[in-house]
Amino acid sequence: MRYASLGEFLDKAKPALAKGPLAIVFAEDPVEVDTTLRHHLTAGFTHLALLAPPSIPVPAELEAKIHRIDYDVHADEALVSAVNAISAAAPGIWIYYCYNAEYLFFPFCETRNVREMLAFHTEERRDAMLSYVVDLYADDLEAFPDAVSLDRAHLDKSGYYALGRPDAANHNHPRERQLDFFGGLRWRFEEHIPTPRRKIDRIALFRSKPDLVLRPDFTFSDEEYNTYACPWHHNITTAIVSFRTAKALRSNAGSRFDIHNFHWHNSTRFEWHSQQLMDLGLMEPGQWF
Repeated sequence: MRYASLGEFLDKAKPALAKGPLAIVFAEDPVEVDTTLRHHLTAGFTHLALLAPPSIPVPAELEAKIHRIDYDVHADEALVSAVNAISAAAPGIWIYYCYNAEYLFFPFCETRNVREMLAFHTEERRDAMLSYVVDLYADDLEAFPDAVSLDRAHLDKSGYYALGRPDAANHNHPRERQLDFFGGLRWRFEEHIPTPRRKIDRIALFRSKPDLVLRPDFTFSDEEYNTYACPWHHNITTAIVSFRTAKALRSNAGSRFDIHNFHWHNSTRFEWHSQQLMDLGLMEPGQWF
């Protein structure tokens, strides 16, 4: 169904807000919008909402399966504002958010769906899940000037690291079970990335509740939501493989002419399989086998 605004969606789409999991895709441009939608529908989300400018095309067969919302995704804090509005209107459901040309992977997603994973995560008394945003890029920028190619997608197989997250309210001591994660293109080309945007961690799956607020750095007002694991054992984490940084570096005039190739000695072809991400340490199955 098509909605002329986010307000109309919140007013009329009560079934989508009553039962999750709900996936929210923000389309900044037309690049791989259709594959992004197909990927997340296949993952098993009960509902999918696309927030995009009216000019972005979507195949008719996909529009019939989603909630399409006309939305200015380029406004200040557009994603944060929309996610918070939807979360407030739909307390108690699992919500996921991403941009176009981003694809959620979770352990064993080839044979299990996202509803099964979230049911297990809920049984472990967890209300949020950490995602690593793993940069994808085409291996040949002459053949693929926008750095996007699903068939020729590559990722960095090493170069990832974590730092303790300081707590300003506690003399900058590290927060318990919270880390800031770095790596990929945001690390290799950090001179072109503003400091606040260099992290690759995102709390992209969460269960909404009253007064919960998503912040611009993709963390939440409830600090327990920002932890990577519970106190007693490791939990599931997910990966969002994303062309977004590569696209930005290729479209921004300040970086486009400085970067001639994203490929380096630690590049490896992305196999579009969860096992590869687990083998590289970019995803954690926790106690889910």
